[in-house]
Amino acid sequence: MPLARAIKWTGTALTILAIVIYVGYFAIYVVYTADLLQWPYDYDQGEGFELYDAILYSQGRWPYLDNSVYPYYASNYPPLFHLLIVPLLPIFGHRVIAGRLVSFLATLVTGGTIATVIRRRVGGWFLPTICGLAFFASNYVYQIGPLSRMHMTMVMFEILAIAFIAEFEHPAHGRRNLLIGLLMLLCAGYTKQMAVFTVAAGLGYVLLRDTRKAIVSGIALTIVAGLIFWLINLTTQGQWWVNIIQANVNEFDYRQTLFLFGQWFRLHTLFAICAAAYLCYELFWDRLSVFSLWFLFGLGSAALSGKWGAGFGYFTTAIAAACLTCGLGLGRLQQKVMNNRSLKRTLQAILVVAIPALFLLQAPRMLHLPTSGPVFGSLARSLGVSDQLIQGDCMVFQYHDRMGYTQLGHLLTPEDYAAGAEIMNYVRTADGPVFSEEAMFSLLAEEEVVTNPTQLLNLYKNDLLDTSDMVERINRQEFGLVLFRAQFYPHPVLEAIGQNYTPVEHICMNGFYYHLLWPHRTLEALTEMPD
Repeated sequence: MPLARAIKWTGTALTILAIVIYVGYFAIYVVYTADLLQWPYDYDQGEGFELYDAILYSQGRWPYLDNSVYPYYASNYPPLFHLLIVPLLPIFGHRVIAGRLVSFLATLVTGGTIATVIRRRVGGWFLPTICGLAFFASNYVYQIGPLSRMHMTMVMFEILAIAFIAEFEHPAHGRRNLLIGLLMLLCAGYTKQMAVFTVAAGLGYVLLRDTRKAIVSGIALTIVAGLIFWLINLTTQGQWWVNIIQANVNEFDYRQTLFLFGQWFRLHTLFAICAAAYLCYELFWDRLSVFSLWFLFGLGSAALSGKWGAGFGYFTTAIAAACLTCGLGLGRLQQKVMNNRSLKRTLQAILVVAIPALFLLQAPRMLHLPTSGPVFGSLARSLGVSDQLIQGDCMVFQYHDRMGYTQLGHLLTPEDYAAGAEIMNYVRTADGPVFSEEAMFSLLAEEEVVTNPTQLLNLYKNDLLDTSDMVERINRQEFGLVLFRAQFYPHPVLEAIGQNYTPVEHICMNGFYYHLLWPHRTLEALTEMPD
């Protein structure tokens, strides 16, 4: 009995310690979010374009436009995320905080849904809590969770769809659950195209259980989604098809996919192994659940991470699914052991120690935190990572992350704010429209957004973009300022800019050099001015 009591107390201590650590990860996530909500500029390239899409919708305009016609702008994503931002515009104005709030709230719903499903399926409080918190502890979720991008909103709709479809056979509410699940699948798909994998998982599960309902559901969902697609394409004169489908056919680098899969596994080892083990258990010894099926199809969407312009954000669905199925798998194991009277109590007690111990072993694999300030600085020193910093293009971030180099995750500094103000001074005083790779500078200056560089480059690579009008305007030096961060424009555009614009300053902000170029006419006018 003393041994059993010691094991019990050890399990309790490890459980409390695990909860404290994962709550700490959630606190770091909240601090990072609060810091980003104050930052007025693009933190990640593309945030401002998502906001601009919402602004266009609020004005009753489509963002699916002819990219060869001034202002050479179009969106390459479905509309739902941007429509969710629209109600916040009267509150926050044309500020990127609106989109970041939508994404942050979406992550809270996702983490809460993970905990709720595990609680309903296997009971208890530790596994639902720790697995819900584990979602926020992921390096990937931490970095992109509060950004004004649609990844997390898509995952929110996906997990809600899976949670409802899992209950489609409920004797009293089965039809309602299936309809809500199908609606959530529709919402996920019209948030981001890659949700098609979750659609396949959800409908595949229904097919395994009830062929007739699966066929009817699939046909109904296809008709509704197809009708919406056709109407948008009709009203945008075919630009919806060009920008949503054709522009997203990018080159694929399998080496990038293999690298990201390896990185994902190293960072999320416990969740990946538990989810895979639970999938195998259901395949061979039980009935396949929609949760395991979702995890499997989530890995399919992650396989697309090798596309140009993709990245680790494509793993967010797999992370949510892994946290969920890991909790379900460990919960089922715990139930079987605890309910088996033939097992000795000591063996049962060992499981009480082993489960929190696994989460404790996983915790340092995802280590990420700021390394400056009275709280995080002391914590980083105690963990021995205070001198392990992230090197950006033009500055060293006071931030540590086990995934290695990362462009995201660090907190902003007073120098970043000063650099942003300096760039804004150039934008506000420009003699003509600003040709910028980031939209927030133009939006804050209350100017029209000109170009969406990655979209232009995608179209150009697919022979879908006529750059002649753009090049002619550049040759006439109609743009008062060119603002580069990554030079993602098509080659003819970059060549024209090089012939007609001259760099005047390089400003380091948020770890990147922002290159500001003036037209030759502006420099000539300045040289002709009397001293």
